[in-house]
Amino acid sequence: DAMVTGKDVIKNRQSWHYPPVRHEWSAGSSKDYVSKFTSSHDDNEDGDSARYDLQLQDSYQLDEKVEFLKTVEIAAQKKIRPHIYRHELLQAFSLHLFAKRPVESITDLASFRRSLARRVALAALQIRLNVGGRSDDPAFTFVEFNQLDSAREGCAVCSLDMTAEPHRWKDAICTSLSEIRKLGEFGVTAGEMERYASALMTDAEQLAAQGDRISNGDQLSYLMETVANGHTFMSPEQSYYTTAKALSTLTLEEVNVAARDLCSHITCINANEPAQEGPLIATACSPKDANPGDEAYCDEETLIKTIYDACQLEIAPEEDVVVPHTLVPEKELEKAMNENQPAWQGGKFTDGTPETPTDKLTRPFTLRRLSNGIRVGVGRNQAESQRGHLRVIAPGGRDAEKRLGFKSGSMAVGSRTMQEGGAFGPWTREQVELFCVDHLLMVEINCNEESLTIDFVFPTTNVGNVGFGDNVQLGITGTEAVLQIVREIIVGFHWEEDALGRSKQSYRSAHEGLQKNLEGRSTEMIMEAMTNKDERFLSVDVNTVNAVTLEDARNAVMSQLLPPDLEIVVAGDFDSQEILDMILKYIGTIPADANSEYVIKGQTSGATKNFGSVPNLPLPGKFLELELTDSDPRAVSYVAGSAPNMWGTLADGTTVAERVMAADKRQSDYDERRRSHPLFANVALSIVSEIVNRRLFSTVRERRQLTYDANFSLTGFERLAGGWFLVTVTASKEKAQAALEACKETLHALRKTNPVTADNLESAKRVVLNRHEGELRTSSYWATLMAGIQEESVPLKGPLSVTDYHAVVEAITTKDLQLTLECLGLDDKDLYTAIGRTVQPKGSAEVDDVVMVSPLAGLRRGGALMN
Repeated sequence: DAMVTGKDVIKNRQSWHYPPVRHEWSAGSSKDYVSKFTSSHDDNEDGDSARYDLQLQDSYQLDEKVEFLKTVEIAAQKKIRPHIYRHELLQAFSLHLFAKRPVESITDLASFRRSLARRVALAALQIRLNVGGRSDDPAFTFVEFNQLDSAREGCAVCSLDMTAEPHRWKDAICTSLSEIRKLGEFGVTAGEMERYASALMTDAEQLAAQGDRISNGDQLSYLMETVANGHTFMSPEQSYYTTAKALSTLTLEEVNVAARDLCSHITCINANEPAQEGPLIATACSPKDANPGDEAYCDEETLIKTIYDACQLEIAPEEDVVVPHTLVPEKELEKAMNENQPAWQGGKFTDGTPETPTDKLTRPFTLRRLSNGIRVGVGRNQAESQRGHLRVIAPGGRDAEKRLGFKSGSMAVGSRTMQEGGAFGPWTREQVELFCVDHLLMVEINCNEESLTIDFVFPTTNVGNVGFGDNVQLGITGTEAVLQIVREIIVGFHWEEDALGRSKQSYRSAHEGLQKNLEGRSTEMIMEAMTNKDERFLSVDVNTVNAVTLEDARNAVMSQLLPPDLEIVVAGDFDSQEILDMILKYIGTIPADANSEYVIKGQTSGATKNFGSVPNLPLPGKFLELELTDSDPRAVSYVAGSAPNMWGTLADGTTVAERVMAADKRQSDYDERRRSHPLFANVALSIVSEIVNRRLFSTVRERRQLTYDANFSLTGFERLAGGWFLVTVTASKEKAQAALEACKETLHALRKTNPVTADNLESAKRVVLNRHEGELRTSSYWATLMAGIQEESVPLKGPLSVTDYHAVVEAITTKDLQLTLECLGLDDKDLYTAIGRTVQPKGSAEVDDVVMVSPLAGLRRGGALMN
């Protein structure tokens, strides 16, 4: 029992004073483990141990004056220890409720069963909170309840972390605490028990399948954490078999006992429940500008009263939700097959690659088109065992808002509305959400400047299984489940007002947060200047969000979900032919004219779809300044200018390859062939970015010691012509101007006095290639590589961008890079520069104006709130 009794911990042999923390245990702490934890030596190990406080668990006078937090007794032996933190940059209310318990070492099957019971109870509560958080009128914007063994804290930390709008903090506390009390008093339902036990089994199976691919660093971290907490270390395969054995006999009653124990620090506050040992720690963070009497105002007395009142509310048992085993019934699919018979067509490309066959698998990807016009890419990646990644790409994004005349912000708000919704066909949002939980699906829907993307992460094995061992009843595979959802999003999605409300609230909070963020405000200021306030490239403000209606959002998004425009790419550990057959069945039967009722006049699709360019950069450039009230003194400097897009196309329609070849008067035939390759500009820009970042680091940070962070980045548009580069430097307020000038000097020197050397080139090539090889281990990167390969609006991206990647990287020369640098707007007259500084509020204490370095890895707070 390493951490519990301290006998086998190395630190115990080095120091008498272990453990170093005097814990005050909360409700739910096992008395047996409390008594074990308070002594790390047996009395007979040292004759003086009974008379000397080896672990410093007794009270001692402190060398310095310390103001301890006040503990309030709200009823007989029921205690809350509140603390409220206020800051002028906070725009949301957050609450953190803590309970500290001894770590229960997992050393045998019985303790392992108890840990699984806790995990089932925690999973059930978290899903209830998430579903409640996406109700018609959600009280909170984020909520999480968890208990984690923390070696750094020296205990198990049970925590509720929650954020809410400031004026709704009381409702949020009442809602979240009622759900916790409901779990503690009534436990989980039979359906939840079955659902989350199955999910734990699938997790263990996937971990076992990935066992030999887990990195040494991850294995070592897991080993250290396991030993420090006194648990028995198990390999992924051992963990899988132990999980199967434990779950096969785990009962609903055992899970409910664990649930009651987990929630006891909350349930004991109810007037009808007996008091339990230890205080409940309540830490709240609140905006500073709220005044007494406002709904948003929170002080210690009000916080305590709200927590106490929330624990007196009436609660009722949770009702089971009927979760479908499949979203698309077989009869419906048969009907679709008869009405819209699917067929494969060869893949078509714009980089010079011949069409692919319709009946053969190709490497590294199989690329085809369906008869309804949807482009399909499939790649088998065994590096992530039993996992897959699917991406749906609908070209358009915020550019389509402007180009097609939709209401500003409608595409962005609409995509978030789709994320917040989820009702399909006859199924409610709750049923679809639990279907995703059962099948371990994760969905993320985003809208950027040039496309709408829907990403899915899913297991490729059978999930949603019922039973264990020989009695198991297999559900459908995660791959089939995700394709059902993709089909329903395109042809059967229900748009709901409450989802629009949550979407709007999300955007309002994001914009309000941006106004109080130094880096965010400064970047927005530069983009406003460089784009003449083009809304495509700016955040969506509150007034714009409020003006979007459900009809606006639906019309904008659905106009982009036209089969001839869509591309679906999927990569993972599966049989490619099986996936292609599923895609043909579920996606190929979507009518070619689906969503045509949303097409507006003048809208083009498929090969005729056109994109514009970024706005012409107003010249000459400008120097901009921003001041933001904040008690933490700091500054950030920026240097920005024009640049090509990811594939080398500039805003005026010319390309990097054309400019490079025109500038090199002594170009050989070999040079021309290399520079004519579709991937040339993409690779050259990647290597240039790496070299510029290294130069900035060595000059601005190492040599001149003006900053601890300098970064060069490109916007990386694929469809829009043109883009921008941005150099970001974090510095102290006194050194901000000097850091900005140093960045400009570094960029100018790279062009003239200190050009790219052969050593610079070779080291950058190694980094670029190693990064590419490392990312190839993830299915999400495979999806990124495939996305746009068959898209006419990205003409230079095709199969050659993958198959020839290494060859093109190795062929790049220093002259190529010098000429590529000239395609960036690096002249003084073309540069936009900015400095954002914080200004301390009146009356705040003076603080030394120094740059605060982030904590090193491993030095952050452990436990449930680890950053």
